[in-house]
Amino acid sequence: MTAEIVPFPSRGREAANQIVSFDRRELSTILSKYGQLVAAGEWRDYALNMSLDAAVFSVFRRTGETPAYRIEKRPKNANRQGQYAIIGSDGRIVKRGHDLRLALRIFDRKLMRLTEDD
Repeated sequence: MTAEIVPFPSRGREAANQIVSFDRRELSTILSKYGQLVAAGEWRDYALNMSLDAAVFSVFRRTGETPAYRIEKRPKNANRQGQYAIIGSDGRIVKRGHDLRLALRIFDRKLMRLTEDD
């Protein structure tokens, strides 16, 4: 009888294979802004996607269409332009930064316009 010896994963290999996700604080911040825009009638649905490279929160105006915005967290960019990016429906980066709250301020202008119309 033969046995296959499988080495225990080291910390370096384990950390490299972890899926990127939003932590509780980040998700709370995103959902707070999402809730404000849902209440204003601008957004209706969202989707979460997590992979080895990025965590993505996609926002939809209507179900079944392409996302109006994607809020991405890419830790590999943390030392460069910032790990958070807001990407528009056309694929262009609207805002990028190191602080999620500051990056999400881009939607405050939209909220102001929506509340002024009422």
